[in-house]
Amino acid sequence: MNKIYPDAHAALAGIVEDGITIASGGFGLCGIPERLIEALRETGKSGFTVISNNCGVDDFGLGPLLYSRQIKKMISSYVGGNKEFERQYLAGELELEFTPQGTLAEKLRAGGAGIPAFYTRTGYGTLIAEGKETRQFDGHWYVMERALNADLALIKGAVADKAGNLMFNKTARNFNPLAAKAGRVCVAEVEEIVEIGDLAPDDIHLPGIYVQRLVLNPSPEKRIEVRTVRN
Repeated sequence: MNKIYPDAHAALAGIVEDGITIASGGFGLCGIPERLIEALRETGKSGFTVISNNCGVDDFGLGPLLYSRQIKKMISSYVGGNKEFERQYLAGELELEFTPQGTLAEKLRAGGAGIPAFYTRTGYGTLIAEGKETRQFDGHWYVMERALNADLALIKGAVADKAGNLMFNKTARNFNPLAAKAGRVCVAEVEEIVEIGDLAPDDIHLPGIYVQRLVLNPSPEKRIEVRTVRN
């Protein structure tokens, strides 16, 4: 099975439809599938529910999908850094399922592991717990959280072999493996593709069984979200 596609548009062909749920890896602008997000915008499809830690910035990452009105709902843990996100949410134009960061990670992990729900102490007694089942264990109250799955996962890796086995670059791993495992179809954007067997088994962070399509982007922008330098 050939998993390598010539470009991001080809890698998304036939799998992007209106109203699908998309899990996108990344943390801020670190480890985001830049080229795949651009290609997603250019499909013209809309009504997406997007699961991601945040929604990029106004002009990069997932942010431009807000301006093109392709995102209907965000499931995320951070809403800062994007003025259009704030504007649409406060105007009632964008649905938001606000989720604590660790809970979001576990909801994706559970989805990928086939676990339908789990209990966590995080959020009990707050707005996060409203309408959710709660239960007491060993004298502490817990909130039941449902797992998350997606129709499509878009992730960013550093190196892949032709079978789709992936390595990530340090903290750019972040939500990427979790998103991949929670997606019915996973498309990975990588900076280098090597032959099968070139990656040492212990260096593989995500087995290729979770990756259906690969696209090479050897020169990503890797924009820094907030650049701070000395005077």
